Amino acid sequence: MAELILYIANKNYSSWSLRPWMAMTAAGVPFREELIPFGPGGTTPRFRELSPTGRVPVLHHGAVRVWESLAIIEYVAELFPDAGLWPSEPALRSMARSVSMEMLSGFRALRGACPMNIRRPVKAIALPDGVAGDVKRIEDIWRDLRQISGGPFLFGDFSAADAMFAPVVNRFSAYDLASDPETLAYMATMRAHPAWQAWETAALAESWIVPEDEA
Repeated sequence: MAELILYIANKNYSSWSLRPWMAMTAAGVPFREELIPFGPGGTTPRFRELSPTGRVPVLHHGAVRVWESLAIIEYVAELFPDAGLWPSEPALRSMARSVSMEMLSGFRALRGACPMNIRRPVKAIALPDGVAGDVKRIEDIWRDLRQISGGPFLFGDFSAADAMFAPVVNRFSAYDLASDPETLAYMATMRAHPAWQAWETAALAESWIVPEDEA
């Protein structure tokens, strides 16, 4: 099999890079990462050479190019069907894909107001309309799924759905958005995962600053 190469941006800021990286790392999928720092305005010309969108993450597998976080996870899940990236039971698998798509396409108020920033000291900010509703919906998803599965992750064992929500764990923490014990318990579970800790350690060691992501 050709080598899998995952191109990502700064670990401190790149929420979309975190998702497939954490999913693949947690599942034990062999891959090589290539980190290309953000340039001025949060982009860099080399991204255009690697991906048709001009953005990362993008996965290279021989001649195959896969972009967008969830598409990368789906592609890898097909390559490694025994890696457990999705729940094995069809109804739960469809639910996991549904909430992953909701994360992919929704929660724009939260994402806009509270950029992922692993280094950011915990500090609340004034929040625009819509953020509180996003927070509540995410907390409802986490609570309901963990009640169904028994936890500790959304579907019992760690899955792609957890990876899709990983950047929210940082946002809830960095901007002091969560106080519910169930939410905090799930966040602690995520932050204790070895893949999360490896990403966090690397992010904290970075020196690059992207001013627009320093909310």
